[in-house]
Amino acid sequence: MFNYASQPTDNFEFVEIAPASELPNGERFFVEIGDKPIVVFNIAGQFFAVGDVCSHDDGPLGDGDLEGHHIVCPRHGAEFDVRTGKAMSMPAVVDIPAYPVQVRDGSIFVGIPKE
Repeated sequence: MFNYASQPTDNFEFVEIAPASELPNGERFFVEIGDKPIVVFNIAGQFFAVGDVCSHDDGPLGDGDLEGHHIVCPRHGAEFDVRTGKAMSMPAVVDIPAYPVQVRDGSIFVGIPKE
């Protein structure tokens, strides 16, 4: 779908999500920005954000197991790279959105494309 995380940050409106201290290493945080369900991960001190919708069946993805940088869909086992949103295994063939994340003044911000 869209790897927004690799695009210039000028194209985004950054929305404050939570203090970084509320998302410890190995944990995830669910948020909805506008009509976009998003899950934010802290993996070894780095923050990543992807759409919380599996491209295979449009079901929620964020409760799946995290294996390294891959989230595994809890229903059918499709895997996605949380750094890029890339679909890594069947049955998913379409990528999911990956959003840029910034930490400023101790808070996590997720970038949403400007319309």
